[in-house]
Amino acid sequence: MSELRLDWATHEAARFACENWHYAGILPTGKLVKVGVWEDGLFKGVVLFSRGASPHLGKQYDLDHTEVCELTRVALRDHDAPVSRIVAVAIRFLKKSNPGLRLVVSFADPGQGHHGGIYQAGNWVYTGRSKSVIEYFVGGRWRHKKGVYYALRDSGELDRTPQRTTGGKYRYEMALDPKMRELIELRRRPYPTSSSS
Repeated sequence: MSELRLDWATHEAARFACENWHYAGILPTGKLVKVGVWEDGLFKGVVLFSRGASPHLGKQYDLDHTEVCELTRVALRDHDAPVSRIVAVAIRFLKKSNPGLRLVVSFADPGQGHHGGIYQAGNWVYTGRSKSVIEYFVGGRWRHKKGVYYALRDSGELDRTPQRTTGGKYRYEMALDPKMRELIELRRRPYPTSSSS
């Protein structure tokens, strides 16, 4: 078995991993916590955490932005360790450096054929689907409204840019303390399957 090691990753390493080993092909914008993954000393990718796209990520639990974060990207090349183990170690690494953190949220995109298998394997709590979103086709790919709306509006391209409304993503939650675990368990729903994507 390979030796797994996680440590902080540079911005350049995170960008490379996202551009080469994640389906979105881009590094998310905004402030990121970048955890690098190595096996036998070879760089295998990153697990990225952020405040997330929504300012209401922890609203239903009355959590402020210092108590909740989003697992934003898992961008890995070929590796031996199960992804669920890599994510679990990354969360422990994150928690150690952020002791006030109480909840991690992540989303699986059924539009990409994902149902959240890595979260299910890690015993995350599935709490339902997020709201549907508007996307615009910009630069050869579909982009979330939040990232492009104002630029399209200001350039006069908004009405000429193809748009679509997508169904919500599957929302998974991982509690980082016993009280938070009690709260999210109240919202647990049966796991979606790959056929429900």
